Order: sequence, then structure tokens, then C-alpha cells
Amino acid sequence: MNNSITILIDDKHVPLYRIMWVADTPHFCGEEDCTREGQYEVRLELDESVWASRAERDSVLESINGSRDGVDPGEEDGPW
Repeated sequence: MNNSITILIDDKHVPLYRIMWVADTPHFCGEEDCTREGQYEVRLELDESVWASRAERDSVLESINGSRDGVDPGEEDGPW
């Protein structure tokens, strides 16, 4: 398990405690000049956001769930 309190998202080291929510679906607004199509929003405190690829988003969710449960996200059997 990665015991770090930060995670790398879009070349930024983001502390896990700053993450408020993670988008379940990729961004789509339909604007021609949008540079975030297909990326996942990771909302931080203070109305800030970073944008993640699918792999980065999955890594964020695993890290959050592992730190919340105190369980290695790679383990198939949890404490239950």
C-alpha cells in the first residue's frame, strides 16, 4: 500500500485530505475549444480542481478508500 498522504494528479502532488470529491464520469461540455474532454474532475477544497486521466482517477479512489479503511487497496479480503 502507498502510505503517502499525497497523490500525483496531472503532475501535481495533491494531499489526499484536500480532495472533496472525484467525478464518476469523464467531463463532456461539447465546447469546441475545451481541453478537458474525457478527463475526470477531482475537486479540491476552496473551489479548486485538478483534472485526472482514468488511471489517475482510479489511483485516487484506491488511495482514498485505502486510507479511509486502513486496508491495502490491493488486498482482496478486507477486515470484514
